[in-house]
Amino acid sequence: MGRIRRCAEDYNMICAGDKIAVGVSGGKDSLSLLYLLAALRRYYPVPYELQAVTIDMGLPGMDFSPVAELCAKLDVPYQIKKTEIGPIIFEYRHEKNPCSMCAKMRRGALHNAMKERGITKIALGHHLSDVLETTLLGLFYGAQLQTMPPKLRSRNFPGMELIRPLYCVHEDAIIAWKNYNGLRFLQCACRFTEERDGAADGVGESKRQEMKLLLRELKKTNPNIEKSMFRAIHGVQLDTFPGFKFRGRAFAFPEAYNLRGASSAEDEAAL
Repeated sequence: MGRIRRCAEDYNMICAGDKIAVGVSGGKDSLSLLYLLAALRRYYPVPYELQAVTIDMGLPGMDFSPVAELCAKLDVPYQIKKTEIGPIIFEYRHEKNPCSMCAKMRRGALHNAMKERGITKIALGHHLSDVLETTLLGLFYGAQLQTMPPKLRSRNFPGMELIRPLYCVHEDAIIAWKNYNGLRFLQCACRFTEERDGAADGVGESKRQEMKLLLRELKKTNPNIEKSMFRAIHGVQLDTFPGFKFRGRAFAFPEAYNLRGASSAEDEAAL
């Protein structure tokens, strides 16, 4: 809870009178976030309200009654938004790697549901491990240096803002907290997730899982590698890049070079 509070304050995520909707899938990350934000209401410097919303993807076997019971216990209003995202992805489009499209469709459905209720701030359960894995995914498979920001203004829903209060919390800490308190969460009924978990290498076709295992392996020889990566994304040295993008506009090397102006004394000495 202390890490969430510091994260919210450092990145100015929560303002007085905010009505925050927590996107709840039923997994450990989103329900831990809901649980902790509900508890933090008693200690945070400014008042805010919480709601919980689940995007039902239309997959068979999903029972969200335990989530409803938890929300009632936490005194948080709860809404289930039914969709056909699951059948669209698996039965009609037959996506080989559906995770990215699934996330975009769920986020769109979540934004629509909150817009109908007049809520303009949505909290998602992405944590520090997600941030680092996303950075590596972009570098290795997307040919781009980009990461997951702590908060984000929606392009398609003006006035809507997304926040990530678990941004500074490692996944291992969430798992340890869950185990210590003996908490049980829902298992995703997604066929792709089942195939990944059933793969002999624990990866299958999941590139994110591949990044997770890569980081775990690298930590064996460099225990501080994740801290170093997290600091690096907070101090990007644009002056050293031959090109970059800002607000969707690409700056190639000649233009970027001119923007930097005359060489510094340090650059001249190096030359």
